[in-house]
Amino acid sequence: MSTFIASAKHVAGSARWHLIDADGKVLGRLATAAARLLQGKHKPIYTPFIDTGDHVIVVNAAKVRLTGRKEDQKIYRQHSGYEGGLRETRARIVRQQHPERIVEDAIHGMLPKTTMGASMYRKLKVYAGPDHPHTAQKPSKLEVA
Repeated sequence: MSTFIASAKHVAGSARWHLIDADGKVLGRLATAAARLLQGKHKPIYTPFIDTGDHVIVVNAAKVRLTGRKEDQKIYRQHSGYEGGLRETRARIVRQQHPERIVEDAIHGMLPKTTMGASMYRKLKVYAGPDHPHTAQKPSKLEVA
């Protein structure tokens, strides 16, 4: 009995678009569901070394819920590469300035740290409000627990 390995012809026709509404959803559960869709782990043709994932649209990212005291305690760090170039920002400030960045960083952290992970991340679209420009792709609405 041979093991099935998805080829380019299997992957080409299987890419779908999913819409996730983040309003009131817990950040970690939302990010886990989105990362699973981006990697293609929900499909029977999933192959670890081939990008079999789907496109994911996340709307209402500004209304995502952080549990506990993460709003004040969670820190987002950026470094310029120069000495003393570390910038730290609390989640409350990031939510005010760039609300979609909270969701993007959470999902990005759950994807592989490879070039294939980068191609999966490019299939993620996050919007702070309820509107998105991808209606022509006819995304299927997905409920997250």
